[in-house]
Amino acid sequence: MFKIFIIEDDRGLVMLLQDYLHKFGYETQAVHDFEAVRMEFEQFAPHLVLLDVNLPKFDGYYWCRQIRGLSTCPILFISAREGKMDQVMALENGADDYITKPFDYEIALAKIKSHLRRAYGSYAGGVTERSLTVAGLMLDVERLVLSRGSAKIDLSHTEAKILDELMQKAGTVVTRDRLLEKIWDDQAFVDDNTLNVYVTRVRKKLSALDIADGLQTVRGQGYRLCENWGEA
Repeated sequence: MFKIFIIEDDRGLVMLLQDYLHKFGYETQAVHDFEAVRMEFEQFAPHLVLLDVNLPKFDGYYWCRQIRGLSTCPILFISAREGKMDQVMALENGADDYITKPFDYEIALAKIKSHLRRAYGSYAGGVTERSLTVAGLMLDVERLVLSRGSAKIDLSHTEAKILDELMQKAGTVVTRDRLLEKIWDDQAFVDDNTLNVYVTRVRKKLSALDIADGLQTVRGQGYRLCENWGEA
């Protein structure tokens, strides 16, 4: 049974979410102490987190960073803030998706199912360890680690999915539609800017491994991972 941790201070919404998710077989726990979110997260060990932005004490961006230091589980923001920058901030702080209030419960459930499948289910790659190597850059798909030489950097599930697709087709163009299809099977609900944010994050991860121009934008087509940076 998948476990979902809800970090939300609207108790009415929490009860509605829990009732709805229980109908589909999910185990849930809502945060009790908003000063001890990290501790409660560790104790519950959820498979996925639903997180609001406006919270007592510290905001959702803060707790997203804290959770990212402990886990790569999917984090979905649920917030009344509709601005583009709010969504960008969520993604930049480690979230995997952003749902605006008021929301359709069926769409929220579809997103939850999609991220659980990507992280743990039929699209997660199974238990067999798999890795890809391109010009000395190695992606450990299951462990969510990107390395070059002795340098290593952790990835989110979505960053790993993007790099998986790009590295499999290194040197050739991968279209935006292909990346959306590969990463979000409910892409009809994905803001086009979301992919832009994740590509920017992937570029930062590559840059941290001294690969400054490894991911190229091919205008009107998509993205290409180059292979000319050489081995470390």
